[in-house]
Amino acid sequence: MKKTHIKTELPGPKARELLARDALVDSPSYPRDYPFVMSHGRGAEVWDVDGNRFLDFAAGIAVCSTGHCHPKVVQAIKDAADRFLHISSDYWHEGQVKLAERMNELSPMKQPAMSFFAQSGTESVEAALKLARYVTGRGRFIGFLGGFHGRTMGSLAFTSSKYTQQRGFFPTMPGVTHVPYPNNYRPLFAGADQGRAVLRYIEEVLFVQNVPSNEVAAILVEPIQGEGGYLVPPDGFLAGLRELCDRHSILLIFDEVQSGVGRTGRMFASQHWDVAPDIMTLAKGLGSGMPIGMVVAKRTIMQKWSRGAHGNTFGGNPLCCAAALATLDLVEHEYCGNAARVGAYFMKKLQGLAVKYDVVGEIRGKGLMIGMELVADASGKAPAKELCDAIITRAYHNGLILLSCGQSTVRFMPPLMIRESDVDEAVELLDRSIAECMSTHRPLPRSATV
Repeated sequence: MKKTHIKTELPGPKARELLARDALVDSPSYPRDYPFVMSHGRGAEVWDVDGNRFLDFAAGIAVCSTGHCHPKVVQAIKDAADRFLHISSDYWHEGQVKLAERMNELSPMKQPAMSFFAQSGTESVEAALKLARYVTGRGRFIGFLGGFHGRTMGSLAFTSSKYTQQRGFFPTMPGVTHVPYPNNYRPLFAGADQGRAVLRYIEEVLFVQNVPSNEVAAILVEPIQGEGGYLVPPDGFLAGLRELCDRHSILLIFDEVQSGVGRTGRMFASQHWDVAPDIMTLAKGLGSGMPIGMVVAKRTIMQKWSRGAHGNTFGGNPLCCAAALATLDLVEHEYCGNAARVGAYFMKKLQGLAVKYDVVGEIRGKGLMIGMELVADASGKAPAKELCDAIITRAYHNGLILLSCGQSTVRFMPPLMIRESDVDEAVELLDRSIAECMSTHRPLPRSATV
């Protein structure tokens, strides 16, 4: 293919100027990997301030679900802005009611659902935790190692994808106990069924020796773990969690902030296993880039919240609700199916790279939530973190926007509207980037050793 849309050195002169200004006034806490300075975007393409064009397979961390500046989403925002910009949750407006009605129709709860509105994923998780404590009268929780649920103090207590996020902030919210997330590629427990092993550990070890089950308000879990490595759980694991929670009168919370709204080829990732949560958190792709989050819960649970038990100022913002309604229409009728179809095509193309390069240990995912695990030693499966970082950076210089997750996984989370031709271009750029990085690393492509 050999397309090139990079016209300047990276970063270019205009980008360097803006980066210098930023260094004087913006917090250095942002975990930025490479100096991309965006000018504008359309669909799956983005341009920097120097006119360089990139293919965006990060989508603002899985946020721009319908692509950059989808005309229907933009028009919905403009129409809402012409009416009013804000009213606060002390009052009502039709957009918020319509979105809650829509979520009631779409939710995986298999019974009537109600919604609470927020601005982000971490705020949605905070609200879900408060709801669980409020309705159960219990104070403990169980989370999973490798999970990412946000950076505010309640959600941060669960976040364990990297210790960097918690370092310097102890103590966070008390009462959270972590257990391993089942990982068939790097199993921690004996036996072939890592999902069943984790469930046994919770019930036969944790509940016996450390955590009284009747003090646990909820188990919080990502149906597909995101920041921890794009791990797809073994079949039966989520259903087993559901049964465990039912036995002990524990609420089951699914964090679908990253995996929800069509990302995996179903509206919600839990629907791949037909498991219904009690509470679900949403954000990221829900508003196609607008800051909106939601807590969706069974009506029998959320209706127990009394007046004033929880609230906020900006939740249910009319512009964000308009964007979410337009997004859900596009995802339900077009892009959810596209994610499943193009995602399967993408997986096959990546499997080709796994055959070509022995540093590609595993390709995993569903829909357009795909991870490529890189290893230093295919037999020992040692994570190849430095190589992963190098490939991510090299891909940027070749015109492909990517992010990593886990210890050494390249994650692919492009807009849900991408075409097979976009995948072809991305894989060509990725292949080139791997080859360039491999030339300076010890492992060689398999094709070079034959």
